[in-house]
Amino acid sequence: MSSINYKIEVFEGPMDLLLHLITKHKLNIHDIPIVELVEQYLSYVESMKEADLEIASEFLEMAARLVYIKTVSLLPVYDEGEKLRQELSGELIEYAECKRVAQVLSTKTEGFDHISRPQEQFEVDMTYTRVHDSLELLNAYMRVVGKRLRKIPPPLDSFRTIVVKKIVSVSSKIKNIVSVLSSGGKHSFSDILKASESRSDMVAAFLAILELAKTKHIILSGQGSDPDIELIKVPEGELDFD
Repeated sequence: MSSINYKIEVFEGPMDLLLHLITKHKLNIHDIPIVELVEQYLSYVESMKEADLEIASEFLEMAARLVYIKTVSLLPVYDEGEKLRQELSGELIEYAECKRVAQVLSTKTEGFDHISRPQEQFEVDMTYTRVHDSLELLNAYMRVVGKRLRKIPPPLDSFRTIVVKKIVSVSSKIKNIVSVLSSGGKHSFSDILKASESRSDMVAAFLAILELAKTKHIILSGQGSDPDIELIKVPEGELDFD
């Protein structure tokens, strides 16, 4: 690849310069020989310095980018370098296409400083003629005022269904089951669940039985889906599940 021997030109930016170098030296824009392109680009930047031209920061930024791509491309594992090279090729192709379209548009508007037409006076009918369904109007209204209305505290009736439901804790149910089993004898699994007064009570009873069996405070005996439950004698003070 021959060295740069052309007169210093002014380019719109680093992409414009790269595209010029690729075109001048007939490089493949889809498969850029990054090593040669870096040398040509850096030579141009150096020529700008020698000519005492002000170098824009974007030209120096592109120079650093090209040097980095060249560096990683020389490594044994150069997947990153290949990816960066393809990314640069894509940007150049996109820039070249934009530049081509700009030139086409420029030729079509050549000779025209501006395009305008005389002002026209016309009357505007401000009557709203669209017919809306009542549900559509309601939904539109709720979308407008919905956020404002949501700031208002909800009525107390909204919480009644939550407050009236009793939440049963597992620890309290454990104490209840131990109290029942302490009276002696065996109790079936289903009997304890049937004694539950609510769904929360039943869930707490089930979890309490699992916890008591896990800690070996009770034993489950028998076959089938409804085994007997028997309390194992434990020392005082070992039934603290709080």
